[in-house]
Amino acid sequence: MAIVTSSTSQISPANERIFHQSTLVGDWKGNWVGNNQPVGFKVVNIRGARAQVEYTHNGHTERGFGEVQGSLITFGGVTVGTKDGKNMVLLFSAGGAGKQTANLEKQAPPASDSRLMGSWGGYSSDNGKSASFKVLAVNGKEAQVSVTTDGITRQGTGYVYKNVIMFGQAQIATDDGKNGKIIYQVGTKSFMVPVTKYPPADSSSSVDKTA
Repeated sequence: MAIVTSSTSQISPANERIFHQSTLVGDWKGNWVGNNQPVGFKVVNIRGARAQVEYTHNGHTERGFGEVQGSLITFGGVTVGTKDGKNMVLLFSAGGAGKQTANLEKQAPPASDSRLMGSWGGYSSDNGKSASFKVLAVNGKEAQVSVTTDGITRQGTGYVYKNVIMFGQAQIATDDGKNGKIIYQVGTKSFMVPVTKYPPADSSSSVDKTA
């Protein structure tokens, strides 16, 4: 299952300011008005005037590129738009075959979009220790992690509880998804290292600076 991230989009700051195009990005699901049949629309990314989309109806999915016009995306006979980033209206028009309307809701991002996801690192001037923690994937109560303490890197599966991941003799916690702390144990001693999340390597592409 594809994970939708804002880093795959190139939305001009001017368009974002006026139309809030980033609110279109995501997985939308709902039903046709009238027959109540399920319908889905996924906006994978937006690059200028093109949007990579997936349109699911009648049990099959069409994939391709739609045209972005302000706060709307047109894909074949389908036009979608959202005002609040939570609810989407989908209008299907097929020439003389009439029109259909569907109301869709944005789906919650997958668990892998957890605030703990990403690479963390820091240094404590109190104890002279540095540590780093990489959360590669979060799946329910389990997380694939890589932890480096005292120059030794360990990889494996950690246990997730709310905003904390426990792995072996180490744990990482964050309240805001930006700052956190790593606590790890060596023998009978515990060390705490404040850490911050590193920005994604491709974060510069999240907004097209040249637009």
